[in-house]
Amino acid sequence: MALSRVQADKEREVKAGHDGTWVAHPGLVSVALESFGRGMSGANQLNVLRSEVNISAADLLRVPAGDITEKGLRTNVSIGIQYMAVWLSGNGCVPLDHLMEDAATAEISRTQVWQWVHHPKGRLTDGRDVTLDLYRSVKSEEIARIEEFVGEEKFETGGYRLASQLFDEIIFSSELEEFLTLRAYEHLA
Repeated sequence: MALSRVQADKEREVKAGHDGTWVAHPGLVSVALESFGRGMSGANQLNVLRSEVNISAADLLRVPAGDITEKGLRTNVSIGIQYMAVWLSGNGCVPLDHLMEDAATAEISRTQVWQWVHHPKGRLTDGRDVTLDLYRSVKSEEIARIEEFVGEEKFETGGYRLASQLFDEIIFSSELEEFLTLRAYEHLA
């Protein structure tokens, strides 16, 4: 399942005009090479101009539109905490829910949660505002789910409790942290 998702992602990238890609693990290089080998006729895709895509400065500054779902909030909280726990143990990527997650995904997750909590338009599709209280409730439930999945011993010794505390500090901060792991550096062995 995970490999088919990676393959679909790499095929999407090559069809969008990418000349190359990255992979989160060396074992995925062959999947990427196969997708790009089939999708590219030469060394690059400079001929793929994407004239239908017109981006202006205003587009880059516009607050994105879209729904905020409870599932999305839960996913972001879970990924942010689990990634940080794995990062604290010395690993830069982690398979979560059949996807290989890395710092980029964790950065998106924690930034979205922070923005939803601190931005006045952070509202779930069911009408609830994304507040610190809602975040606390969701985080508490996600922590219980993570602990059940990894086991109590691994939860305690694998950095999950510390990651949860650090994630709280980041979300509760009135200023958006520059990078997810900055608070964690002092805890590295």
